[in-house]
Amino acid sequence: MSAEIRNSDNRSELLKDMIKRLHDGEQFEAVKKEFGEVFEGIGADEIAAAEKKLMDAGEVSVEEVQRLCDVHSALVHGSVAEIHGSKKVDDILGHPAWLLKKENEHITKLVNDITSNMERLSKGEVQVLPTLTSELQELKKIDSHYAKKENLWFPLMERYGITAPPKVMWGVDDEIRAMIKEAISTFEEMLNSPRPDAHKRDLFMTQVRTANEKIIEMITKENEILIPMVSEVFNVHDWRTINEGLDEFNHSYVENVPSWKDEGAKKEEVAPGVSSGVITLPSGHFTADILSKVLNTLPIDITFVDKNDEVAYFSQSNERIFPRTTAIIGREVTNCHPPASVHVVTKILDEFKSNKRDMAEFYIHLGTAYVHIRYFAVRDEKGEYLGTVEVTQNIAPIQAISGDKRLLDE
Repeated sequence: MSAEIRNSDNRSELLKDMIKRLHDGEQFEAVKKEFGEVFEGIGADEIAAAEKKLMDAGEVSVEEVQRLCDVHSALVHGSVAEIHGSKKVDDILGHPAWLLKKENEHITKLVNDITSNMERLSKGEVQVLPTLTSELQELKKIDSHYAKKENLWFPLMERYGITAPPKVMWGVDDEIRAMIKEAISTFEEMLNSPRPDAHKRDLFMTQVRTANEKIIEMITKENEILIPMVSEVFNVHDWRTINEGLDEFNHSYVENVPSWKDEGAKKEEVAPGVSSGVITLPSGHFTADILSKVLNTLPIDITFVDKNDEVAYFSQSNERIFPRTTAIIGREVTNCHPPASVHVVTKILDEFKSNKRDMAEFYIHLGTAYVHIRYFAVRDEKGEYLGTVEVTQNIAPIQAISGDKRLLDE
């Protein structure tokens, strides 16, 4: 066993050294030749370990590893899948890895179609413009494909100590997003030009070719490196977590995705509760003190009225609009309003309880403030009424917002 460990350590060090030499400018072909002589096969986990060592030691930055990503993926292309053939989760119908590869098949076809239509456009076949316009808008939706990976796969990878590949991949994803956005912008300028603009056309074609190359490279990394890498460590609960999170994303390149039959493990239910001072919720946990601070930090007022119409809670934010004191806790909510508006409050609560309504809202001017008041019925999984939450916010500053803000204030 010790010999195997030493061998694994040596392989990792050799790989790290090769990536570092590429970074220092050594010729790609020379390193590739040596790689072929030294390694018969390489595991995706070793790629991750080598990248992590480089960054942890401060030898290269995340951005530098990102630039190396294309190079070392070329070194391992085709070899990862061969030694990880025992865990082909991407062959399981409906599995998150299966879906990732199926989306990549669609993206590959889309990229090829765009390339074909650009060639036709370069020959003066302007009739392809409507199709090309549609295809570019479809390509823009790759943002959702990457977002699923970044928000569902990467957090679980980090739990297993696989931290470098997510950082590198996310950086490349953002590069691709920016490339697509720039290409579409140039394309629209070209279409809106009063006369044919050869410079714009050539710029657009260059931008799309560069983006398409980067997209295909990322597809290789996802299929040949990412999936085998996580298949080494993810268990059925991890895959289920990813699968259940897919509903958060409203676009998929694959229609009518079949349901994944994730048999073989009992589903872990997170029951809300309090233990050792920690409040556990289905989507996270707090101590009571931190939960209170979080609610009070929100730029809104929150008041909760229980199913007996008694005030049970209110937040204490710095942007409070209507005064609240602890004296109202347990008070009949109708007694908290002036007689002239009690009938409105009663109507809202009655309609909430009878399922005739789920939300009511009002907006009023109070001096320089424009106050948005909303009431929401709170129900359990069976639809039983649990109470009403009131959310109040001054939306005047929000209405004054215009344009974009992408930079942090100094």
